[in-house]
Amino acid sequence: METPPFSELGLPSELLAAVEALGFERPSPIQAMAIPVALTGRDILGLSHTGSGKTAAFTLPLLAKLDFKKRLPQALILCPTRELAVQVCEEVHRLGAKLGQLRAIPVYGGAPMDRQLRALRDGVQVVVGTPGRVMDHLRRGSFDVSQINTIVLDEADRMLDLGFREEMEELLAALPPERQSMFFSATMSRGVSHLIGRFGKDPQTIQIDQKAKTVSTIDQSYYEVRERSKVEVLSRLLDIEQARLAIIFCNTKRSVDECTESLLARGYTVDRLHGDITQQMRERVLKRFRDGTIELLVATDVAARGLDVENIDVVFNYDLPQDPEDYVHRIGRTGRAGRSGRATSFVFGREIHRLEMIERYTRQVIRREKVPSQEQVEGRLADIAFEEVKERLEKGEFESHESQADRLLEQGFTPTDIASVLFTLLRESRGREFGEIAEDREPVRSSASGPRNRREFSERGNDRGGDRGPQREFREREPRREGPHDNAEMVPLFFSLGKFHGVKVGEIIGMLYGEAGLPDGAVGHVKLFAKHSCIDVRKDCADRLIQISKGANLRGRNFILDYDRGPKDKS
Repeated sequence: METPPFSELGLPSELLAAVEALGFERPSPIQAMAIPVALTGRDILGLSHTGSGKTAAFTLPLLAKLDFKKRLPQALILCPTRELAVQVCEEVHRLGAKLGQLRAIPVYGGAPMDRQLRALRDGVQVVVGTPGRVMDHLRRGSFDVSQINTIVLDEADRMLDLGFREEMEELLAALPPERQSMFFSATMSRGVSHLIGRFGKDPQTIQIDQKAKTVSTIDQSYYEVRERSKVEVLSRLLDIEQARLAIIFCNTKRSVDECTESLLARGYTVDRLHGDITQQMRERVLKRFRDGTIELLVATDVAARGLDVENIDVVFNYDLPQDPEDYVHRIGRTGRAGRSGRATSFVFGREIHRLEMIERYTRQVIRREKVPSQEQVEGRLADIAFEEVKERLEKGEFESHESQADRLLEQGFTPTDIASVLFTLLRESRGREFGEIAEDREPVRSSASGPRNRREFSERGNDRGGDRGPQREFREREPRREGPHDNAEMVPLFFSLGKFHGVKVGEIIGMLYGEAGLPDGAVGHVKLFAKHSCIDVRKDCADRLIQISKGANLRGRNFILDYDRGPKDKS
């Protein structure tokens, strides 16, 4: 939709100068349609999605009506969350930068009350706040609403969903009847319709037609990932994507905490945001995220609306949201202002039906992707290291270590070997330990027992002492019937190959089943150490497996497979 320039919307020169200084070239469709109507003083119902520019659509006409000779509140903007209230207040200050006498403050729960009381007492023209805290000030008598001529309900549907109906109705009833009311909502729900019918005065509906409810520039995909594999798959995607900023959405505070701790343990710069975080900490986290000090933000939906951070490259739905509308708001954090963005979701099992519901709601197809393998990730990281070294060489941005290089050359090492070692050290310094996950393994066929489903293997924490690392399980695609040996006693076997030799858990399991034709469930927990591995096998299969494996090899290496008799085996 081609829109007229801001200069044709009827805004005063000071606001036009601020808009130009901020670099806005043309108004968005919601701004072009809403601003001229709002400047006439008529009530408005704006139906628009996240990222459409609605904040400026109500802020610019609101600022144009202010009387700066008065140091009393003349405009009230209600927001559902503290984050959105802070963001909107910042936008008010940016758009009103050329007005000179503008005073606007955010008021919300979790922040010191005395500071807000002092600011209200000193005099403000615009109050931006959450319904609960605004009502606190109204009941205290610290918020004078007698001169309010404009009320904006931003994200009205969300405020109703969060249970603010009573506060909103009490506030609207307390305001002067001759005020202008602007309702902005993503949807026209029954609750929003009730509010408008009771407190609006024949508002003009402004709705931007959109063929889909998501931004067209967002590339949407999903991966089928088991719950226990999510952190590993997320880590691989982060390594491949190399996103500058990313948001990871979880459905619960517990999930946020667990995901954050796991990513921190893997060396990522990450922080969290959910309802139990204090307001001071929230603001600190958001500042660090905006500044790029942290690259990843793990959050609940409390941050889905009102989080205004530019250049978010990718949004991950670590947990798929229950409500399709929440999905739209989450992925709306990326691909803003016409830029491209990516949204990736993790689903498994019955969640596929929820994903289909989201596709029907958004009228867009979400592409299925295959989980990248460890080899793909390692190849990508190697390419990144190569490009970094090449760039440094081309720019000459490095210190000379000629003497060390000459010493190595004098001892007979070739330049190629020296460079290879340095690349290896660089890779190891940035690397992390990969986890073996079920998504890495295709169904294996056994020469003795025919086709089999994917089996379940679980690392059982501290079953036999020692550091067992994070829990992981490989589940069968289909549940199998319980057999007579399902609860058979397991015994530990010593296997003489480990991480140092480049072997993988899946390779060991596949080799054991392939060589010995073992029945389902014969192999249990497999733990890789540096130069050996520990394998739990069913006791009635152990002797046969040890005998059959003699003379076999893995990755061209001979190995020893025998009963685990303790530390002396591991030398």
